[in-house]
Amino acid sequence: MVRFETVYIPYGGYWSTPFVRWQGAFAHLHPLRFAAEVAQRALRERAIPVEQLDSLFLGMTVIARHSFYGAPWLAGMIGAPAVSGPTINQACATSARLLASAASEIEADTASKRCILAIACDRTSNGPHLYYPDPSAPGGRGESEDWVWDNFNYDPYAGNAMIETAEHVAAEANISREEQDTLTVLRYQQYQEALKDGAAFHQRFMVTPLEVRDATGRKIVATVVDDEGIYPTTSESLARLHPVLEPGTVTPGTQTHPADGNCGMVLTSRERARELSRDQAIEIQLLAFGQARARKGFMPQATVLAARQALAAAEVSLRELRAVKTHNPFAVNDIYFARELDLALESFNHYGSPLIFGHPQGPTGLRQIIELIEELVLLGGGYGLFSGCAAGDTGAAIVVRVDLH
Repeated sequence: MVRFETVYIPYGGYWSTPFVRWQGAFAHLHPLRFAAEVAQRALRERAIPVEQLDSLFLGMTVIARHSFYGAPWLAGMIGAPAVSGPTINQACATSARLLASAASEIEADTASKRCILAIACDRTSNGPHLYYPDPSAPGGRGESEDWVWDNFNYDPYAGNAMIETAEHVAAEANISREEQDTLTVLRYQQYQEALKDGAAFHQRFMVTPLEVRDATGRKIVATVVDDEGIYPTTSESLARLHPVLEPGTVTPGTQTHPADGNCGMVLTSRERARELSRDQAIEIQLLAFGQARARKGFMPQATVLAARQALAAAEVSLRELRAVKTHNPFAVNDIYFARELDLALESFNHYGSPLIFGHPQGPTGLRQIIELIEELVLLGGGYGLFSGCAAGDTGAAIVVRVDLH
């Protein structure tokens, strides 16, 4: 766990695309080129000069053509050819790790008042099909892998699929199918709050509308205004679904769906954050990072362990939190989280969560942290917690503080 003292985020110095269900409107877009286009527009709309950036940190979990060049390539595409930085991949914990890594660099070099742009992007659609040569195999035949699909379905250390980790926790904690259905309906209802008044909540941070062009770049094939591919969720519709694994409790309706999208956030010193802020009366501080690992095959439990680490580092109690967000690939996650931390299910994930709006891997947590900040602003400030699980039975958490002066 790590505590930060000097890391701030300009109010409005962050953004997200809508999240689109895989094989949807973003399915053919190169994730890095798409992220560059969005970042250029977002920086321009927020009046943040690209010349202010000292470094770019990239979070990306699904490789794409030329992604070998990672952050330096992305920096060049947004108009910062002198800027470089690392590329980070920690599965679903990528966003939290991305912010923690950028924050650590700022904390270590406070004299220069560094300004780092963190961008997370992924396209789960049309993930690469890889071939690994093996000259020592019979006939020299190598091995192949579908980067997205195969890794969703098999953890080489634990020997199980991710959905099995949810079933393990559900069985051990006696979390029923009915509880999962009820929680999913609640999370869908909370998401509807973000869509009120012309999606006013999303308008606070989303880059929208987005015109999507074909592979030639000439023809507009779609205009994406908000999240796409979300199915209406009711108790009746969930009750009709069969468990993915028999006998089991997790259905297609009580787990998230893969998606495509990207997010960005500027991290810097207190002084520069004030200069770049849309409203200097709003101050956002990144306080702490925590990480943890649950026992083999029990991934959803890691959110609780990581949250406790981050809160301890921030020296903040659960009672002091004004808002909480989680990465919840399964309804099981939130039920276990609520029980262990003694939280009411309706007390967190206001305005939505990945269970409903989807999961593009790397950017998922960053969108949740952005929404956490905006919720705290609407509440008049205070402490906020984000916690999520990740492949390898791991978890990562972030604590932020918002002050309105």
